[in-house]
Amino acid sequence: MTSSSFATLPLSDALLQSLAELDFPQMTPVQAATLPLILRGDDLIARSRTGSGKTVAFGLGLLNPLNPAFFGVQALVLCPTRELAGQVTDSLRALARRLPNIKMVSLCGGTPFGPQAASLEQGAHVLVGTPGRVLDHLQRGTLKLDHVNCLVLDEADRMLDMGFADSIAEIIGHTPSRRQTLLFSATYPPGIESLAARYLRNPQQVSIEAEPQDNRISQRFFEVSAEQRLPAVLRLLAAERPQPCIAFCHTRQQCQQLQQLLNANRVSALALHGDMEQRERDQVLAMFANRSCSVLVATDVAARGIDIEDVAAVINVELSPDPSVHTHRIGRSGRAGKAGLALSLVAPAEQGRVRNIEQQLGEPLQWHDLERLPEYIDPPLLAPMRSLEVAGGRKDKLRPGDLLGALTGDAGLPGDAIGKISIGDHQALVAIRWDLARDALQRLEQGKIKGRRFKVRLI
Repeated sequence: MTSSSFATLPLSDALLQSLAELDFPQMTPVQAATLPLILRGDDLIARSRTGSGKTVAFGLGLLNPLNPAFFGVQALVLCPTRELAGQVTDSLRALARRLPNIKMVSLCGGTPFGPQAASLEQGAHVLVGTPGRVLDHLQRGTLKLDHVNCLVLDEADRMLDMGFADSIAEIIGHTPSRRQTLLFSATYPPGIESLAARYLRNPQQVSIEAEPQDNRISQRFFEVSAEQRLPAVLRLLAAERPQPCIAFCHTRQQCQQLQQLLNANRVSALALHGDMEQRERDQVLAMFANRSCSVLVATDVAARGIDIEDVAAVINVELSPDPSVHTHRIGRSGRAGKAGLALSLVAPAEQGRVRNIEQQLGEPLQWHDLERLPEYIDPPLLAPMRSLEVAGGRKDKLRPGDLLGALTGDAGLPGDAIGKISIGDHQALVAIRWDLARDALQRLEQGKIKGRRFKVRLI
């Protein structure tokens, strides 16, 4: 037994069983450094990049001491975006699968207020939310935080960048002064220091240095004219065929134009930008995560909080003026020690941005000739999966196992044809291997799920 084993920690048997079922036998560096401090009850400031395992660290810390018999809010996690809050909620639910009667509620904007208030009225142990919506519930009297024992500020630097400092301060004012506060941040700007000094008590500090980007992520730069920019993306995809891939654009218009160009050239692509309805955004992210989309074309603002595993490559359709944004972009590839790839297109007017990146790296950039790459994508770059949408979710008592059972049992599909299953409040998405998707649709339309008929459609 090594010191990086979860079994060395004073965790409940139920949590250890959940970790084993989730195939988390060993702690990541951030978990090994922070969990002993969290479980001891210390306040904490932890600097660690996204994708390092911090959610499991603070998740175990807040779940371990929960009292299931008391239906008051005992733990609160604040996140900068709805997307990140959803990912954190899913992770906490997975960790709590063996704990009895633990209720979690997600409070985010973009969804109706009423059902959230009704859910809170019935009691909850853990809340995960964005500052704006949590504060809205506090001000309307539908939420009380008098019994919070643990407060987590996740991606605190982003919350400050997005202007949530005053909202966070007001929310903290509704919590008991004697609570444990855990602050996680990828960077440590001055605002974090003042936030910690004001709200944390003698915090322990942990800093997990990320692997050097040049060792983990291979970066290639290609010079293009402004007119070549979008067609050049096709050549990059034709040469590398990365799946899944994120292509970062500077504007919503550029994002939409590139998506149309990719789809017209037999590339399975979806767009993600700030002008989309929240339901559309959620669906796009779920389809990208379940491999029903080969290329996600996104703006920086819309992509905040995305944490998708095994992204094969990142394409910078246009360089960001901010070198730290460039670092965050390319960091979405090469997670968990795996090799990553970042491909950047550079127009002559962007040479200042290039110099900033080169200065940050501390070494010359690797330039490649775009003209040597193939012009056409052949065969098509199609997604390996398609998404089935089921008109039922958590509110209908549907679980992933119910859908899996219906597809592999009555529908007769092989288990390896079924991918990621995402359950929302009122709908579920199931990834099905492309060649069997229509067969799965037909069988589910004719059959039942958990003894009931649900509307099903292919997206």
